[in-house]
Amino acid sequence: METTCLTIPEYVLSSGEQKMPVLGIGTAVDPPVAPEVTKKAIQQAIELGYRHFDTAAVYGSESHLGEAIEEAISLGLIKSRDELFITSKLWCSDAHAQLVLPALRKTLQNLKLEYLNLYLIHWPLSLQPGILEFSVNKAEPLAMDFGAVWAAMEECQRLGLTKSIGVSNFSCKKLADIIAFAKIPPAVNQVELNPLWNQKKLRDFCNANGIIVTAYSALGAAGTFWGSNRVMESEVLKEIAKAKGKSVAQICLRWAYEIAVSVVVKSFNPERMKQNIEIFSWSLSQDELKKINDLPQSKGHRGEDWITKNGPFKTLEELWDGEIDVE
Repeated sequence: METTCLTIPEYVLSSGEQKMPVLGIGTAVDPPVAPEVTKKAIQQAIELGYRHFDTAAVYGSESHLGEAIEEAISLGLIKSRDELFITSKLWCSDAHAQLVLPALRKTLQNLKLEYLNLYLIHWPLSLQPGILEFSVNKAEPLAMDFGAVWAAMEECQRLGLTKSIGVSNFSCKKLADIIAFAKIPPAVNQVELNPLWNQKKLRDFCNANGIIVTAYSALGAAGTFWGSNRVMESEVLKEIAKAKGKSVAQICLRWAYEIAVSVVVKSFNPERMKQNIEIFSWSLSQDELKKINDLPQSKGHRGEDWITKNGPFKTLEELWDGEIDVE
Protein backbone atom coordinates (compact mmCIF):
# COMPACT_ATOMS: atom_id res chain seq x y z
CA MET A 1 0.00 0.00 0.00
CA GLU A 2 1.33 3.42 -0.96
CA THR A 3 1.61 5.65 2.11
CA THR A 4 1.52 9.13 0.64
CA CYS A 5 0.72 11.52 3.49
CA LEU A 6 -2.36 13.61 2.66
CA THR A 7 -3.44 16.84 4.33
CA ILE A 8 -6.87 16.89 5.96
CA PRO A 9 -8.77 20.21 6.16
CA GLU A 10 -9.47 21.66 9.61
CA TYR A 11 -12.28 23.49 11.40
CA VAL A 12 -11.51 26.31 13.83
CA LEU A 13 -13.03 25.65 17.26
CA SER A 14 -14.98 28.36 19.09
CA SER A 15 -12.03 29.37 21.26
CA GLY A 16 -10.21 30.32 18.08
CA GLU A 17 -7.02 28.81 19.45
CA GLN A 18 -7.42 25.32 18.02
CA LYS A 19 -8.06 23.72 14.68
CA MET A 20 -9.67 20.28 14.59
CA PRO A 21 -9.10 18.02 11.57
CA VAL A 22 -12.31 17.35 9.64
CA LEU A 23 -11.64 13.61 9.58
CA GLY A 24 -10.44 11.52 12.52
CA ILE A 25 -9.93 7.91 13.53
CA GLY A 26 -12.11 6.37 16.24
CA THR A 27 -10.71 3.72 18.59
CA ALA A 28 -13.93 2.17 19.96
CA VAL A 29 -13.84 -1.45 18.80
CA ASP A 30 -16.72 -3.89 19.36
CA PRO A 31 -15.78 -6.65 19.96
CA PRO A 32 -12.37 -5.65 21.41
CA VAL A 33 -9.14 -6.37 19.52
CA ALA A 34 -5.59 -6.96 20.70
CA PRO A 35 -3.68 -3.80 21.71
CA GLU A 36 -1.12 -4.41 18.96
CA VAL A 37 -3.88 -4.26 16.33
CA THR A 38 -5.00 -0.85 17.58
CA LYS A 39 -1.45 0.49 17.81
CA LYS A 40 -0.51 -0.69 14.32
CA ALA A 41 -3.68 0.87 12.85
CA ILE A 42 -2.97 4.22 14.54
CA GLN A 43 0.59 4.27 13.19
CA GLN A 44 -0.66 3.43 9.70
CA ALA A 45 -3.23 6.20 9.99
CA ILE A 46 -0.55 8.71 10.98
CA GLU A 47 1.54 7.66 7.97
CA LEU A 48 -1.47 8.31 5.71
CA GLY A 49 -2.03 11.80 7.15
CA TYR A 50 -4.59 11.36 9.93
CA ARG A 51 -3.96 13.63 12.90
CA HIS A 52 -7.20 13.41 14.93
CA PHE A 53 -7.68 10.36 17.17
CA ASP A 54 -10.76 9.81 19.29
CA THR A 55 -10.92 7.65 22.41
CA ALA A 56 -12.84 7.49 25.70
CA ALA A 57 -12.36 6.15 29.19
CA VAL A 58 -15.01 3.48 28.62
CA TYR A 59 -13.45 2.24 25.35
CA GLY A 60 -10.40 0.80 27.07
CA SER A 61 -8.24 2.14 24.23
CA GLU A 62 -6.62 5.17 25.88
CA SER A 63 -3.42 3.37 26.88
CA HIS A 64 -3.11 1.73 23.44
CA LEU A 65 -3.44 5.12 21.75
CA GLY A 66 -0.86 6.59 24.13
CA GLU A 67 1.64 3.84 23.34
CA ALA A 68 1.00 4.26 19.60
CA ILE A 69 1.72 8.00 19.86
CA GLU A 70 4.99 7.32 21.70
CA GLU A 71 6.04 4.82 19.03
CA ALA A 72 5.03 7.17 16.19
CA ILE A 73 7.30 9.85 17.64
CA SER A 74 10.17 7.41 18.14
CA LEU A 75 9.77 6.18 14.54
CA GLY A 76 9.83 9.75 13.24
CA LEU A 77 6.29 9.60 11.84
CA ILE A 78 5.60 12.84 13.72
CA LYS A 79 7.98 15.18 15.50
CA SER A 80 5.89 15.65 18.63
CA ARG A 81 2.53 15.04 20.24
CA ASP A 82 1.62 18.65 19.38
CA GLU A 83 1.03 17.59 15.77
CA LEU A 84 -1.95 15.49 16.87
CA PHE A 85 -5.49 16.33 17.95
CA ILE A 86 -6.57 13.95 20.73
CA THR A 87 -10.15 13.65 21.98
CA SER A 88 -11.32 11.64 24.98
CA LYS A 89 -14.54 11.50 26.97
CA LEU A 90 -15.77 11.61 30.55
CA TRP A 91 -17.70 8.43 31.33
CA CYS A 92 -21.06 8.60 33.13
CA SER A 93 -19.71 7.12 36.38
CA ASP A 94 -17.29 10.04 36.61
CA ALA A 95 -19.90 12.63 35.64
CA HIS A 96 -20.00 14.04 39.17
CA ALA A 97 -18.46 17.43 39.97
CA GLN A 98 -15.76 16.10 42.31
CA LEU A 99 -14.76 13.26 39.94
CA VAL A 100 -14.30 15.15 36.67
CA LEU A 101 -10.77 16.41 37.30
CA PRO A 102 -9.51 13.06 38.71
CA ALA A 103 -11.07 11.29 35.69
CA LEU A 104 -9.26 13.57 33.26
CA ARG A 105 -5.98 13.10 35.13
CA LYS A 106 -6.48 9.32 34.85
CA THR A 107 -7.15 9.65 31.13
CA LEU A 108 -3.97 11.69 30.67
CA GLN A 109 -2.04 9.09 32.66
CA ASN A 110 -3.40 6.34 30.40
CA LEU A 111 -2.49 8.33 27.29
CA LYS A 112 0.89 9.43 28.69
CA LEU A 113 0.02 12.98 27.66
CA GLU A 114 0.16 16.34 29.40
CA TYR A 115 -3.03 17.61 27.80
CA LEU A 116 -5.99 16.70 25.60
CA ASN A 117 -7.15 18.80 22.69
CA LEU A 118 -10.79 18.04 23.44
CA TYR A 119 -12.60 16.52 26.43
CA LEU A 120 -16.28 15.60 26.06
CA ILE A 121 -19.07 14.62 28.44
CA HIS A 122 -19.92 11.22 26.94
CA TRP A 123 -23.68 11.11 27.70
CA PRO A 124 -26.08 13.56 29.40
CA LEU A 125 -26.50 11.43 32.53
CA SER A 126 -24.54 10.06 35.47
CA LEU A 127 -24.00 6.58 36.93
CA GLN A 128 -22.90 5.48 40.35
CA PRO A 129 -19.11 5.97 40.63
CA GLY A 130 -16.98 2.99 39.68
CA ILE A 131 -19.06 1.55 36.83
CA LEU A 132 -16.81 1.81 33.79
CA GLU A 133 -18.90 -0.06 31.23
CA PHE A 134 -21.81 0.37 28.80
CA SER A 135 -24.31 -1.07 31.25
CA VAL A 136 -27.08 -0.04 33.62
CA ASN A 137 -27.42 -3.53 35.07
CA LYS A 138 -25.53 -2.65 38.23
CA ALA A 139 -27.10 0.74 38.97
CA GLU A 140 -29.86 3.04 37.82
CA PRO A 141 -28.83 6.04 35.72
CA LEU A 142 -28.80 9.26 37.72
CA ALA A 143 -29.74 12.79 36.74
CA MET A 144 -26.58 14.74 35.99
CA ASP A 145 -25.96 18.02 37.79
CA PHE A 146 -25.19 19.82 34.54
CA GLY A 147 -24.14 23.06 36.23
CA ALA A 148 -21.65 21.45 38.60
CA VAL A 149 -20.25 18.98 36.06
CA TRP A 150 -19.84 21.66 33.39
CA ALA A 151 -18.13 23.97 35.88
CA ALA A 152 -15.67 21.15 36.58
CA MET A 153 -15.11 20.70 32.83
CA GLU A 154 -14.39 24.43 32.55
CA GLU A 155 -11.85 24.11 35.35
CA CYS A 156 -10.12 21.34 33.40
CA GLN A 157 -9.73 23.75 30.48
CA ARG A 158 -8.57 26.62 32.69
CA LEU A 159 -5.88 24.35 34.16
CA GLY A 160 -4.62 23.56 30.65
CA LEU A 161 -5.34 19.84 30.96
CA THR A 162 -7.58 20.10 27.90
CA LYS A 163 -7.56 22.86 25.32
CA SER A 164 -11.29 22.62 24.55
CA ILE A 165 -14.37 21.04 26.13
CA GLY A 166 -17.62 19.77 24.70
CA VAL A 167 -20.35 17.17 24.89
CA SER A 168 -21.57 14.03 23.15
CA ASN A 169 -25.10 12.73 22.55
CA PHE A 170 -26.71 16.03 23.61
CA SER A 171 -30.00 17.27 22.14
CA CYS A 172 -30.66 20.90 21.23
CA LYS A 173 -32.49 21.41 24.53
CA LYS A 174 -29.73 19.92 26.67
CA LEU A 175 -27.15 21.98 24.78
CA ALA A 176 -29.24 25.10 25.37
CA ASP A 177 -29.33 24.27 29.08
CA ILE A 178 -25.50 24.15 29.15
CA ILE A 179 -25.10 27.31 27.07
CA ALA A 180 -27.43 29.22 29.42
CA PHE A 181 -24.96 29.07 32.32
CA ALA A 182 -21.64 28.19 30.69
CA LYS A 183 -18.72 30.55 31.11
CA ILE A 184 -16.93 28.51 28.43
CA PRO A 185 -19.49 27.23 25.90
CA PRO A 186 -19.18 23.73 24.40
CA ALA A 187 -16.88 23.69 21.38
CA VAL A 188 -18.13 20.37 19.98
CA ASN A 189 -21.15 18.06 20.14
CA GLN A 190 -20.30 14.53 18.98
CA VAL A 191 -23.41 12.65 17.88
CA GLU A 192 -24.65 9.86 15.66
CA LEU A 193 -24.90 11.34 12.17
CA ASN A 194 -25.04 9.81 8.71
CA PRO A 195 -27.14 10.15 5.52
CA LEU A 196 -29.98 8.21 7.17
CA TRP A 197 -29.87 10.32 10.35
CA ASN A 198 -28.67 13.70 9.20
CA GLN A 199 -29.46 15.69 12.38
CA LYS A 200 -30.61 18.77 10.42
CA LYS A 201 -32.25 20.45 13.43
CA LEU A 202 -29.25 19.84 15.68
CA ARG A 203 -26.79 20.98 13.00
CA ASP A 204 -28.70 24.23 12.54
CA PHE A 205 -28.75 24.82 16.31
CA CYS A 206 -25.05 24.10 16.69
CA ASN A 207 -24.12 26.25 13.71
CA ALA A 208 -26.09 29.16 15.20
CA ASN A 209 -24.20 28.76 18.48
CA GLY A 210 -20.67 28.27 17.16
CA ILE A 211 -20.54 24.56 18.02
CA ILE A 212 -18.85 22.08 15.68
CA VAL A 213 -20.83 18.87 15.13
CA THR A 214 -18.74 15.71 14.97
CA ALA A 215 -20.32 12.59 13.49
CA TYR A 216 -19.92 9.09 14.84
CA SER A 217 -21.51 6.07 13.14
CA ALA A 218 -21.03 8.02 9.91
CA LEU A 219 -21.23 4.78 7.93
CA GLY A 220 -23.95 3.17 10.08
CA ALA A 221 -21.68 1.35 12.56
CA ALA A 222 -22.38 -2.10 11.14
CA GLY A 223 -21.09 -4.83 13.44
CA THR A 224 -21.63 -2.91 16.67
CA PHE A 225 -24.37 -3.65 19.19
CA TRP A 226 -26.41 -0.69 17.91
CA GLY A 227 -25.37 -0.39 14.26
CA SER A 228 -26.59 -1.91 11.01
CA ASN A 229 -25.83 -2.19 7.28
CA ARG A 230 -28.64 0.19 6.35
CA VAL A 231 -26.33 3.05 5.34
CA MET A 232 -23.90 0.95 3.33
CA GLU A 233 -26.78 -0.92 1.66
CA SER A 234 -28.74 2.20 0.68
CA GLU A 235 -29.65 1.92 -3.00
CA VAL A 236 -29.51 5.69 -3.44
CA LEU A 237 -26.00 5.87 -1.98
CA LYS A 238 -24.87 2.87 -4.03
CA GLU A 239 -26.17 4.48 -7.24
CA ILE A 240 -24.35 7.74 -6.52
CA ALA A 241 -21.17 5.84 -5.63
CA LYS A 242 -21.31 3.87 -8.87
CA ALA A 243 -21.86 7.00 -10.94
CA LYS A 244 -18.94 8.79 -9.24
CA GLY A 245 -16.59 5.82 -9.31
CA LYS A 246 -16.33 6.00 -5.52
CA SER A 247 -17.18 3.75 -2.58
CA VAL A 248 -20.36 4.22 -0.55
CA ALA A 249 -18.15 5.11 2.42
CA GLN A 250 -16.46 7.86 0.40
CA ILE A 251 -19.87 9.25 -0.61
CA CYS A 252 -20.99 9.34 3.05
CA LEU A 253 -17.81 11.06 4.24
CA ARG A 254 -17.78 13.59 1.38
CA TRP A 255 -21.45 14.39 2.11
CA ALA A 256 -20.58 14.98 5.77
CA TYR A 257 -17.78 17.34 4.76
CA GLU A 258 -20.07 19.25 2.41
CA ILE A 259 -22.66 19.80 5.16
CA ALA A 260 -19.83 21.16 7.37
CA VAL A 261 -19.54 18.50 10.04
CA SER A 262 -16.41 16.68 11.17
CA VAL A 263 -16.28 12.90 11.28
CA VAL A 264 -14.71 10.23 13.46
CA VAL A 265 -14.66 6.99 11.49
CA LYS A 266 -13.51 3.62 12.82
CA SER A 267 -11.59 1.56 10.31
CA PHE A 268 -8.39 -0.31 11.02
CA ASN A 269 -8.18 -1.59 7.44
CA PRO A 270 -5.27 0.26 5.75
CA GLU A 271 -6.87 0.33 2.31
CA ARG A 272 -10.16 1.67 3.69
CA MET A 273 -8.33 4.27 5.77
CA LYS A 274 -6.60 5.38 2.57
CA GLN A 275 -9.91 5.55 0.66
CA ASN A 276 -11.58 7.48 3.48
CA ILE A 277 -8.94 10.19 3.42
CA GLU A 278 -9.24 10.60 -0.38
CA ILE A 279 -12.48 12.61 -0.26
CA PHE A 280 -11.19 16.17 -0.51
CA SER A 281 -10.25 16.42 -4.20
CA TRP A 282 -13.75 15.98 -5.63
CA SER A 283 -17.31 17.01 -4.77
CA LEU A 284 -20.94 15.97 -4.97
CA SER A 285 -23.32 17.75 -7.34
CA GLN A 286 -26.33 19.67 -6.05
CA ASP A 287 -28.58 16.94 -7.42
CA GLU A 288 -26.58 14.25 -5.60
CA LEU A 289 -26.66 16.24 -2.37
CA LYS A 290 -30.43 16.66 -2.70
CA LYS A 291 -30.91 12.92 -3.22
CA ILE A 292 -28.90 12.20 -0.07
CA ASN A 293 -30.63 14.88 1.99
CA ASP A 294 -34.03 13.55 0.91
CA LEU A 295 -33.36 10.03 2.23
CA PRO A 296 -35.86 8.75 4.86
CA GLN A 297 -34.56 9.49 8.35
CA SER A 298 -34.40 7.24 11.41
CA LYS A 299 -32.05 7.09 14.37
CA GLY A 300 -29.89 3.97 14.79
CA HIS A 301 -28.39 4.36 18.27
CA ARG A 302 -31.53 5.16 20.26
CA GLY A 303 -30.03 4.71 23.73
CA GLU A 304 -32.63 2.29 25.08
CA ASP A 305 -30.18 1.19 27.80
CA TRP A 306 -30.58 4.57 29.50
CA ILE A 307 -34.38 4.29 29.76
CA THR A 308 -35.31 3.07 33.25
CA LYS A 309 -38.29 3.23 35.56
CA ASN A 310 -36.64 5.30 38.28
CA GLY A 311 -33.89 7.04 36.32
CA PRO A 312 -33.83 10.55 34.85
CA PHE A 313 -35.13 9.34 31.47
CA LYS A 314 -38.22 7.16 31.49
CA THR A 315 -38.82 7.40 27.74
CA LEU A 316 -36.75 7.92 24.61
CA GLU A 317 -38.62 11.20 24.12
CA GLU A 318 -37.18 12.46 27.41
CA LEU A 319 -33.64 11.31 26.60
CA TRP A 320 -33.61 13.01 23.20
CA ASP A 321 -36.12 15.79 23.96
CA GLY A 322 -38.25 14.74 21.03
CA GLU A 323 -35.30 14.64 18.60
CA ILE A 324 -35.68 10.92 18.01
CA ASP A 325 -37.94 10.54 14.97
CA VAL A 326 -38.66 12.54 11.86
CA GLU A 327 -42.24 12.70 10.60
